[in-house]
Amino acid sequence: MPRSPGLFDDAEPPAAAPAGAAASAHAPLAERLRPHRLDDVVGQRHLLGPGKPLRVAFETRRLHSMLFWGPPGVGKTTLARLMADAFDADFLPLSAVLAGVKDIRDAVAQAQAAQQRGRATIVFVDEVHRFNKSQQDAFLPHVESGLFTFIGATTENPSFEVNSALLSRAVVYVLEPLDDADLQLLMQRALAGSGVESIEPAAAQRLMRHADGDARRLLGALELALQAAQRAAQTTLSADLLEQTLGATLLRFDKGGEQTYDLISALHKSVRGSDVNASLYWFARMLEGGADPRYLARRLIRMAVEDIGLADPKALTLALEAAQTYERLGSPEGELALAEAVVYLAVTPKSNAVYKAYNAARAFAREQGTQPVPLHLRNAPTKLMKNLGYGRDYRYAHDEPDAFAAGETYFPDGMAPPRFYQPTTRGVEERIARRLHDLAERNAQRGTVSSSAAEDDSAATAPSGD
Repeated sequence: MPRSPGLFDDAEPPAAAPAGAAASAHAPLAERLRPHRLDDVVGQRHLLGPGKPLRVAFETRRLHSMLFWGPPGVGKTTLARLMADAFDADFLPLSAVLAGVKDIRDAVAQAQAAQQRGRATIVFVDEVHRFNKSQQDAFLPHVESGLFTFIGATTENPSFEVNSALLSRAVVYVLEPLDDADLQLLMQRALAGSGVESIEPAAAQRLMRHADGDARRLLGALELALQAAQRAAQTTLSADLLEQTLGATLLRFDKGGEQTYDLISALHKSVRGSDVNASLYWFARMLEGGADPRYLARRLIRMAVEDIGLADPKALTLALEAAQTYERLGSPEGELALAEAVVYLAVTPKSNAVYKAYNAARAFAREQGTQPVPLHLRNAPTKLMKNLGYGRDYRYAHDEPDAFAAGETYFPDGMAPPRFYQPTTRGVEERIARRLHDLAERNAQRGTVSSSAAEDDSAATAPSGD
């Protein structure tokens, strides 16, 4: 990669010092390259481009409370500091990991003192989702009174992690991972003044894969590699040298956070959509990111019952056996059994007919209330109960032709038999549909509509449309 002027070259000095103390020469590379001007920010063009929301806020000098939501290393803290510079406001940073209510009170006191001096204050809370409800509520009266402007940064979905009252008083800006062009620009800036003139294309690609959209991660890895290149008196950072300094790459994954549910949703939808390659991709993404294989095994079992059902009853058996195999073998051997289940679930016929029937039956039962069990279906263990008619006129199915009591009714008296289960014409359910149609015809011949459905042929075999 050719060398290009960097942010700190003599030819392009920073326009202003960052909020707070300037980065020293011994600070990490990511801190030394922290932008001093809005135009130096890499990425987030959807927010900082001409006419975009944050650019407009800077240009119109309309300061407002906001939440920056995005993965690590995409510029949340940098943008908050640039806000303080642009609006000439005192910048009070808090880390929700370390701070408590006392720190919030101290920030309020400093903001009140600044207000008396005629200065605005920005209170920046990093990892705001780690504050509990009472801590988040402590900001509300001061945000409403205008004592300070609140800026929060979070890697978690604010809808779930930030109090609705605080959320309603702040504009949420979604920050995106840096793309390859952004990461290449950062690498060019990092080379300036390092003594290393270029990076081999293979090394650059490896760095970008390692960074996974995270600028801080990229610059941390690159700093170590550049130091190694300087010690080896190399003017080009080679792929071999990079591998010697680069640790194992872990894909971005937040156990229990929103990204967990995004990834499992992608896996589930790929299996449901019968895309075997996409299913394997998302499965591998989760494992490589550190997901618990047992969690994935449980989700595969759910897919088998929810999206395949009786179209292929073997799917549930295979998913359960894959989970048991993993318990026996552990990682990494047991993960192959889970992968086998992923492939099978993806390619086998799909049906959500049982899933829909179950939900419909539950809703129907709630709506109908407590209907009495018909006398002929009741158990009669005592003489009194038999005298009251319990179990009278019940037809024992095994004593009937083909073990089917044609014309018998099994719903509460007076209830029109609903038909919850409507099998598809896929896989085993095609045979089930034919069986139900045959039973419906036999009921019709006895002049009784049964819950197994006495509708016409087309209705009995119509796909569920899942």
